[in-house]
Amino acid sequence: MSKPTSKWIHLLISFMFIFGHVQNSMASKINQSDSSKIKVIFDTDMGPDYDDIGAIALLHAFADRGEIEILATVASDSHQDIPATIEVYNKYFKKDNIPVGKTTNPLAPNFTAANNWNKKIIELFYPELLNKKYQPSVEIYRKVLAEQPDNSVTIVTVGFMTNIAELLKSKADKYSSLNGQELVNQKVKNWVAMAGAFPQGKEFNIHEDAESAKYAFENFQKPILFTGFEIGDKIKTGSKIADLNLKNSPVSVGYKINFDTYAKDKVNSRSSWDQTAVLIAADSPEKYFYLSGNGTMIVSADGSNHWEPNEKGKHRFLIHKFPYQKIEEIIDELMLHQPE
Repeated sequence: MSKPTSKWIHLLISFMFIFGHVQNSMASKINQSDSSKIKVIFDTDMGPDYDDIGAIALLHAFADRGEIEILATVASDSHQDIPATIEVYNKYFKKDNIPVGKTTNPLAPNFTAANNWNKKIIELFYPELLNKKYQPSVEIYRKVLAEQPDNSVTIVTVGFMTNIAELLKSKADKYSSLNGQELVNQKVKNWVAMAGAFPQGKEFNIHEDAESAKYAFENFQKPILFTGFEIGDKIKTGSKIADLNLKNSPVSVGYKINFDTYAKDKVNSRSSWDQTAVLIAADSPEKYFYLSGNGTMIVSADGSNHWEPNEKGKHRFLIHKFPYQKIEEIIDELMLHQPE
């Protein structure tokens, strides 16, 4: 074989340079894309109601779009079937690696819906999860937060505030030398909470563990955006995914089980409290709702709440902007998302 001429050597070097530049450019874009994703810890009661099914479906839809990164999914209800139910949905959407947490906090409510759709879903899809042991939710919070960049994590709660209060009270451990308050202040960017009623009221997610809610909202020092009871109450969704009757989809099956339970009441849709929290955490809230001015949401000992305007306050809440049907269509479409 003859030796390559200098011309070919120069061409080869040029090709290698261009190829390397393209690779570096692609890697840079991938890194930029990863860093632009909203990092979410999803905290749910996943059981007393079933709009949590829609919420976790939206969560995975946004993740599959590349818009969010799901760091962890943790339970705020101590009922034995809640963590496994969460994992069923993570598995269905092909994200088995997402940590799932349980709460054993004595303040945590310990019940699910009367029809226990949770157990039915687990038995239908992954019965082996019924006896699985799960890591404590607050331990997962601390581990995940410690691993993230500063001021980067969005917490989304669609259940009780039990875990947040416990996190704020937590001590330094093997994951971080910071106590809970310090860890949250350093790592968390904001909190989106389906909680309360505005300008005043008494809402389920707060009054079921009022002690934790009061502590959490009084001591959480980063911005909080609330979607109150009055927002999701009139946004009715779920009929489209239920009507598809997809036997392989725990989203479709979960809604159908619950609609059939209440068939005598001609129920074929459900209020979308929890979905609104995921929607505004993953996308710009102003696209869908007006936002209040700054203020403070005050929780009383009995679990009732009221709003106090305050320019220096770090709390805001959603106000309806569009007819309910418009938001219903957006949420229903996201709930139809199938795993890639």
